[in-house]
Amino acid sequence: MRVLGIDPGSRIAGFGVIDVVGQQRSYVASGCIKTPVGGTLPERVKTLLDGIAQIVETYRPDVAAVEIVFVNVNPQSTLLLGQARGAVIAALVLAGLPIAEYTALQVKQAVVGNGHADKDQVGHMVQRLLRLSGIPQADAADALAVALAHSQHASGVAGQLQKQGRSIRRGRLI
Repeated sequence: MRVLGIDPGSRIAGFGVIDVVGQQRSYVASGCIKTPVGGTLPERVKTLLDGIAQIVETYRPDVAAVEIVFVNVNPQSTLLLGQARGAVIAALVLAGLPIAEYTALQVKQAVVGNGHADKDQVGHMVQRLLRLSGIPQADAADALAVALAHSQHASGVAGQLQKQGRSIRRGRLI
């Protein structure tokens, strides 16, 4: 399975692509989509749509995983981030990819084992889990962490239940 992880942002959106074979996770690619500095919202949305489309065309993922936006103290920042996330999801839907969504807490828990880990800890664990020579840029590391979280979820008990049409919500089988 090839997983595309996305850390959406209105200025910089990180992406990470990994291959999953059994319990083995392998790094494929990562990077950032940078929107125009001072660009209008439509310009930023177009950059995100085009960037995601190019990544999907280049790496041909089987599934995408996107980080869920947290509510910020600044409503304007939260709104912009939500619009960027919407653009990313729209691009993935147009590409016909199944999409999974994870909160930052879930991603950190899956990758570091601590839902309140800081960015440095996430970067170090991404480097270690994917056997990289260095720590990726922060947004790319976050996106790789989202992909890793999905790979663990999809191959674990929750993934097996999902294949059977069931799921776990808040620790309960539904």
